[in-house]
Amino acid sequence: MTLLLAGDIGGTKTILRLVESSDVGLKTLQEESYRSGDFPDLVPIVEKFLTAANTSTPEKACFAIAGPVVNNTAKLTNLAWFLDTKRLAQQLGILTISLINDFAAVGYGIFGLTKQDLLTLQVGKHQPEAPMAVIGAGTGLGQGFLIKQGNHYQVFPSEGGHADFAPRNELEFQLLKYLLDKHDIQRASVERVVSGLGITSIYQFLRDRQIDSENPEIAQIVRNWEQEAGQAEKTVDPGAAIGSVALVKSDRLSEQTIQIFLEAYGAEAGNLALKLLPYGGLYIAGGIAPKILPLMQNGSFMLAFTQKGRMRSLLEEIPVHIILNQQVGLIGAAVCAARL
Repeated sequence: MTLLLAGDIGGTKTILRLVESSDVGLKTLQEESYRSGDFPDLVPIVEKFLTAANTSTPEKACFAIAGPVVNNTAKLTNLAWFLDTKRLAQQLGILTISLINDFAAVGYGIFGLTKQDLLTLQVGKHQPEAPMAVIGAGTGLGQGFLIKQGNHYQVFPSEGGHADFAPRNELEFQLLKYLLDKHDIQRASVERVVSGLGITSIYQFLRDRQIDSENPEIAQIVRNWEQEAGQAEKTVDPGAAIGSVALVKSDRLSEQTIQIFLEAYGAEAGNLALKLLPYGGLYIAGGIAPKILPLMQNGSFMLAFTQKGRMRSLLEEIPVHIILNQQVGLIGAAVCAARL
């Protein structure tokens, strides 16, 4: 048996999990969550966690980082931490430490999920040796892929969310022009549409075009958010509010917003699938999909996913699953640590 430490390190919170690895799998021994901003660095958080756990020093550790990882170092987004595996290993006394991008951790986490952690949108025709793909809309739009090498899959993150947004109809062309003008930019990434921020942008577009009347409650939330522009922390989440009222069909403008979002999300997932042909499965991660499950299942997402002309028959054979377990990144960090 091997003692492992897994971490999901974000600008807002840090979650640590102590895991025991054996031939039968991974067993969670203890888990705690901390406010990242209350600490000057990751080291004191880990020390506090291990002291409270009253355990021996783990042999290996893997930390999923909300930000890019370059040459075993990471500068966290929205947090003044600079992490280096060599320094962490010396200060913590852990022999082997790995830093991975948080979306790469989602890729590893797939292998720690159960059937109850997934909702299947399309069964497809699974091919065990084929690539796998991961896409997830949340704060941004993460994308990645997995390639089988020997007995294991190697996980590769990507920056596909920053590819160009590709309008498919007149309304989406108008949305693109709106984004370009509003932000005074030369191009718009797909992340500007397919993300929590994207939901708000779509709503603003429809509102400013006076497509329909506003729900007073949602209108106030969006205005409050607009007034907090530039502030590090927001007191409201308009994307979540818009999704909530769209679920219960209590606001036509919000319903139209989520409809455009779903179609753009499905289309981009289909674009990723065309590039990779992930017959091992395409997995939808991120915090948005589980919150609007009935809308993800209403057919709009999968119609846009498969609507690729002559390639439609290929996409209809790709298994598509929504990840329901929001701790998939932490699970992935533990899986990665076990493989070190």
